Amino acid sequence: MEQQKLRELLETLHQELEQVDSVDETTVAVLSNLREDISKLVTDNVGTVHENESLMERMSEAVDHFETDHPKLSMTIQHVLESLAKMGF
Repeated sequence: MEQQKLRELLETLHQELEQVDSVDETTVAVLSNLREDISKLVTDNVGTVHENESLMERMSEAVDHFETDHPKLSMTIQHVLESLAKMGF
C-alpha cells in the first residue's frame, strides 16, 4: 500500500516539477536533483544508506527552497518525504 501511495505521490511531484517555469540557477539545480531522485525511486533503484540519507536531505532542502514561491510543490515533496519515512528510509 505504501509503495503504491509513494508512486502516486512521485507521479504528482513529477507533474508539478514540469509546471515550474520561473527558475534561477539554484532552482535549476534543485529541480535537476529532484528529477534524478524521482527517477531512482520510481525504478526502485534505491541505494546505500548514505545515498538514501543524501536523497532525503536534498528533498528536505527542496521543501525549504520551494516553500515560498511554489507551496503546492513544497507540500507534495513533504508528503513524499513522509511516505519514505514510513517505509523506513
